[in-house]
Amino acid sequence: MIRKSNDEDINKIMEIWKESTIKAHEFISKEYWKSNYNTVKNEYIPISDTFVYEDGQEIKGFISIIDKSFIGALFINTNYQNLGIGGKLLDYVTKEYKNLSLAVYKDNKEAVVFYNKKGFKIVEEQINEDSGFKEYIMEYSN
Repeated sequence: MIRKSNDEDINKIMEIWKESTIKAHEFISKEYWKSNYNTVKNEYIPISDTFVYEDGQEIKGFISIIDKSFIGALFINTNYQNLGIGGKLLDYVTKEYKNLSLAVYKDNKEAVVFYNKKGFKIVEEQINEDSGFKEYIMEYSN
């Protein structure tokens, strides 16, 4: 089931974010992600519309939309990746929001292929200001 997150979900969301982001971005140091933990928890999640994928009582993944147009996060618990949960979350938000964009690291090849299969197109390549790594800006419109 996909539902809007609530305040009680934040610790589980952040646990998933930390484990998944480190795994997905092995080309960036763990310390970079650990140093960004509080920023994500206290700044980005509160300003986002965040939806969780819940199976029974367990949150297995989440997606966060900033300003009703930018996918700031899509992360799945590392134990449940490649089971279609990310696709279900993405399908859910592409029905809720007309035009979406996202930034994905160029070196995160699996994610680039995933978003491309879901109809997102690369519109720009740039350097991420915080990390210094190359990223793509991808857009989707329905």
